[in-house]
Amino acid sequence: MFAYFRKEIEWAGRPLILETGKIARQADGAVMVTYGDTVVLCTAVGAKTVKAGQDFFPLTVTYQEKAYAAGKIPGGFFKREGRPSEGEILNSRLIDRPIRPLFPENFLNEVQVVATVLSHDMENDPAIPAMIGCSAALTLSGIPFFGPIAGARIGQINGEFVLNPTISEVKESTLDLVVAGTSEGVLMVESEAQELSEERMLEAVIFGHASFQPVIDAIISLAEVAARAPWPLPETTKEEATLRKRVEKIGNKIMVEAYKERQKQARVEKLNEARERIAQLLEEEGLDAEMAKPMIKDLEAQVVRGSILKTGIRIDGRDLTTVRPIVAEVGLLPRAHGSALFTRGETQALVVATLGTGQDEQVIDALEGEYRSRFMLHYNFPPYSVGECGRMGSPGRREIGHGKLAWRAINPLLPSKEAFPYSIRVVSEITESNGSSSMATVCGTSLSLMDAGVPMPRPVAGIAMGLIKEERGYAVLTDILGDEDHLGDMDFKVAGTSEGVTALQMDIKITSITPEIMKTALEQAREGRLHILGEMAKALPEGRVGVSDNAPKIMTINIPQDKIRDVIGSGGKVIREIVEYSGAKIDIGEDGTITIAASNDDQAQKAISRIDGIVAEPEIGRIYNGKVVKTADFGAFVNFLGPRDGLVHISELAQGRVARTTDVVKQGDEVKVKVVGFDDRGKVKLSMRVVDQETGADITETVGEKAGRPRREAE
Repeated sequence: MFAYFRKEIEWAGRPLILETGKIARQADGAVMVTYGDTVVLCTAVGAKTVKAGQDFFPLTVTYQEKAYAAGKIPGGFFKREGRPSEGEILNSRLIDRPIRPLFPENFLNEVQVVATVLSHDMENDPAIPAMIGCSAALTLSGIPFFGPIAGARIGQINGEFVLNPTISEVKESTLDLVVAGTSEGVLMVESEAQELSEERMLEAVIFGHASFQPVIDAIISLAEVAARAPWPLPETTKEEATLRKRVEKIGNKIMVEAYKERQKQARVEKLNEARERIAQLLEEEGLDAEMAKPMIKDLEAQVVRGSILKTGIRIDGRDLTTVRPIVAEVGLLPRAHGSALFTRGETQALVVATLGTGQDEQVIDALEGEYRSRFMLHYNFPPYSVGECGRMGSPGRREIGHGKLAWRAINPLLPSKEAFPYSIRVVSEITESNGSSSMATVCGTSLSLMDAGVPMPRPVAGIAMGLIKEERGYAVLTDILGDEDHLGDMDFKVAGTSEGVTALQMDIKITSITPEIMKTALEQAREGRLHILGEMAKALPEGRVGVSDNAPKIMTINIPQDKIRDVIGSGGKVIREIVEYSGAKIDIGEDGTITIAASNDDQAQKAISRIDGIVAEPEIGRIYNGKVVKTADFGAFVNFLGPRDGLVHISELAQGRVARTTDVVKQGDEVKVKVVGFDDRGKVKLSMRVVDQETGADITETVGEKAGRPRREAE
């Protein structure tokens, strides 16, 4: 019944199994990948025809996690999976980026790729099997695809590279790098690192590329027995060839003239006019201007790329290595905890940092379990930033991806929660964009955190590199413009400090690049990054000492674990009373760590005083402030240390003989008492007689001298 095929290899000490022919047989390609006990079903389906008038390639990649994969039932009212999580969106992008460049340029049929996590063993990250499975499904489908690709995750533990570290091993690693590519070269890199050198990052990429070659061989081996017949490639008609020649002849001079404009918005207007002029001239010759639209786009690329390779001069007049002018400012917003405006050429980010308490941490419900994140970075890209009208709504895949890249760049430099017990939220509002707003976000985030008083050891900066590669040579571009990104062959973003790289993201639009090109790009990126760090230092050479006055004041104290119950009280009664009395927010950890967040020092001290009163043990000989809570014939009960009461015997109420307790104190009186001992049951014995009730001074010796005998102990 099933035309079933299976391929198994040993990879990084675990079996990797590719299966096809049993599940999802109506898809053009379907492969189930098993790695350890993590299982992912990957499918690929392509539309057989192109929609009329379509001039782009509609590829959709969806990575989805099912709660049952981890033996869980979804939370919420509906009890089913809802909108994709941030992790699912990021993994969708991770798979999309290396496969997108491998479809034929003139192939415009809609293609949908879906990866569904069916089982998760809590050790092997499903993203890598999903990427491999999607590549295999496309390779088997017959859809035109110049693959296969494969990917691997690389860690570094104790100075050694580790292939596909488990989820627990990643926590110990100084590197978290995902690399993907073909047998020829690398197509995509995504990483977070603890200030590694450029040389070490390149070694990791090369190690990763070599490590997944057996996987590519396995996919090819499976395709040899299970692949469907290949679809015919779209052919260029004689009419299209003739039209392309006319577009190049008619439009070359017009397009060259338009690209002489250095300012972006003015250049956009001139380019629109140039496109309209070329279309008009084609129509006057009786040619199809609509069919010529993609050819005009290709002409733009030829003009820009050819000029850069020939002259070394770019669209805005810069050479290959110059960074655009930078202006950095901090402290713009009076009520924000930290703020920065970072402007690089025509790219600008307004970045705001807010400090919060442990109650502000983000709770993330992932397949591997629920956890909390104390650092959040949100990136917004409104349409006005590029001078356009557009949809305003929830963030899209691009915004989430750019925000996560900036997060990875900054996260390695943040202080530990023990050293800095604040939750941190950063929001980057892109107010202008013409090239690498994500790297502007990195620079602005670093400045805003320093402005907020977050103790970072060093500032972080980011820069985007580009590539123009033709048969006659190549050029690596520092600090690329939007047009250079769109018309170039590489988007290579590097972030880090003066000491090393903290994040690297690379996307290649051609089949691959060589290690030599990557090395050149990394070296140029380092020079550019150091220049940007120097410009940032002009705005804020060092971080602020202490947090902003507008930020909450957070103090941390530790109490014995057996006292936690006393501080919380029955049903939380005690802790609620402390919060109401002090006005502070209080978090109590399981280890006895108490974090107190308050608007001012007075609120914090009130909370600490109450907590100290609950957990502290009475010290013999120490004087405390107290309150009379009850009187009796034999003395008064005084509350003096949190909820703790002690007895002042009638003989210890005052000097001389006291006939009745109420002659000296009444319920509600504020008094000063000294701890003089404990009875057989551990109850505290107090004295007012030996304490000056006005000054709180200990007058034990004076009392003894006046009496002419040693002080009598309370009964």
